[in-house]
Parts: sequence; C-alpha cells; structure tokens
Amino acid sequence: MMKAKEILTAAMALTAIVLFCNASCKREKNTIEVIEVNAVGPKFNADSAFAYCHAQCAFGPRTMNSKEHDLCEAWIAEKFRSLGCTVELQKAALTGYDGTMLRATNIIAHHHPERQRHILLCAHWDSRPWADNDPDSTNWRTPVLAANDGASGVAVMLEVARVLQETDSLNVGVDFICFDAEDWGVPQWSSNSTPDSWALGSQYWATHQQQTDYVTNFGILLDMVGGQGAQFYKEGASQQLAPRVVERVWNAAHAAGYSGYFPMNTGNYITDDHIPVNEKAGIPTADIIPHYPQCEASSFGPTWHTINDDMNHIDKSTLEAVGQTILQVLFTE
Repeated sequence: MMKAKEILTAAMALTAIVLFCNASCKREKNTIEVIEVNAVGPKFNADSAFAYCHAQCAFGPRTMNSKEHDLCEAWIAEKFRSLGCTVELQKAALTGYDGTMLRATNIIAHHHPERQRHILLCAHWDSRPWADNDPDSTNWRTPVLAANDGASGVAVMLEVARVLQETDSLNVGVDFICFDAEDWGVPQWSSNSTPDSWALGSQYWATHQQQTDYVTNFGILLDMVGGQGAQFYKEGASQQLAPRVVERVWNAAHAAGYSGYFPMNTGNYITDDHIPVNEKAGIPTADIIPHYPQCEASSFGPTWHTINDDMNHIDKSTLEAVGQTILQVLFTE
C-alpha cells in the first residue's frame, strides 16, 4: 500500500474501544460491539477467510518475479475455479520504478458472467519487496510477508466467492480481480521520483479491458482489511470519484451492525488500485482501507510495510466486519 497525502482527521468513532500499548501504536484485537440492525444475506465465515489468508502466506512473500509469487498465483486461480468461477489470467510485462521488468499477472474470476449487471470486487495479491517502514532500518530491504497488505483482501474475496457458490440468490454477477504489482512503488529509502510507480497491475488492466456483454455498476477495493484494531474511514479520493459507492458501502456496514468499524469520518486521500479503475476504466469504485489517525508509525497501522505484517496481526473480527459488509452490499442489489 502507498503513502497517503498528509491530510488527516483527528476524530475517532465513539463506538470503538481502542487500546494503545506504546508509541509504535501496537493495538489489541477489535473489541467493537456488533449490533445487527437490518442485516441481509448469508453469514460470512471469518474462520474460512482467515484460513485463505494463511494459505497465501504459507508460500512466503509473494514478491514480483519470485517462485513464491508464481506458486501463489496458481493457487489463487485454482481456488477461484474450485468455487465455481470462470478464471482468466491477464499477463503483462511491466516496468518497475527502477527499470526492473516485472512478470505480472492479474487474476480475474467471474461469478455468473452471463448476468447483465455486475459488481466488481478487487484487491492486490503481491507482497511489498521491501519493509521500508520498519522501525529497524536493517529490515528495510527485507520482503514483507503481507498478511494484511495483500493477502487479507484476496482472502475476503475468496470467502465471498465460496458463500455465493453455496447460497447464491443474487440478481447480479460478480467479478473478482486480484491485481498484481501494486506494491512495487518507490521505497522510502530511494531518491527516485518516478511517478505512477504504484498500482501497476490495475493501471494495466484499466487500459486493457476486454469487451463484455454486461455492465459493471460499481466496484469495491479491499486493501488491508484484516488488521488488529482497524477502522475504515471514508477514503478521500473515493468520496470524490465514487461518492454514491461510498454511501452504499458505509450504509451497508451500519445496517449489518458494523458501524464501529466503519465510522462516518473522512480519512486520507490514498493512491491505490481504485484510482485507475475510476479514472481509466470508468468504473466508480470505493476503497475500503484502514485509517489509524493516532498511529505514529503510519496512518495505515503499525504493521504497514514492516516485517510484522504477518498472521499474528490478523484479526478475524476485522475480516468478518469487512466480509459481512460486502455481502450486505451484494444482497441488497
């Protein structure tokens, strides 16, 4: 995940109970009360999503051009196929900020492609090659396992696909896209100023879409949706580019009982995969991404781009809050 513009809000949702343990803002598991207001649709299984997250991390860091990356690609594609989706692999040779040629694959899975209206769910699946925000500078060139910053979004999408296979009564189709090469952006220790070095896979997809017989109504991006103590403020660019989608998602979260996880506050403006999806593909898309306004290490939370982004810091309650919100959106279409 990329740096945010330094536009921060100071307000915290009053419904959250947040424990700060030290200056690095290590946070406890979410203890936010969940009250179902007008929940619809089937139940999201957080245990299953957690297992999908763990399975990706078992390959190791999924950094570009690595064996671990290729093995995980095959696993994700086959898992979507086993859940009843039609899968296509969009291959691309992309150029990193430093001139490195990146063998990228956007994994695209279609649930009921024959339906006339679709909703897009997306996340990135690659790992950050460098833990350049780690408090220990000796780790800055160490790959990130990326349990939260990558694997969690894919895990939520896989669990949604599993639920739809078992209990599908939707009027719409769903497209799942796992974007590659999102996290090859310029590291903090580099003096390189290459523009648009982030979100390379989504930039490629947005300008190389295949023609379809259906209309994609809107999209939702899932980025870092499993972290301990996470809350999801309304991301700034999403509110500018896709305000109705933001309203739909946050209202769904509140209706499903997860208002504590989705406060109505505004967070940062983020450079993320939703930008090219909005601006180049023309699909209004909102970014569900955490905001930690009081975290000194990063407003993305204490594990962002550090060696501590591992399964020990994934919270099932956070996965559930996001996954159930997605199902609420889908089953109110």
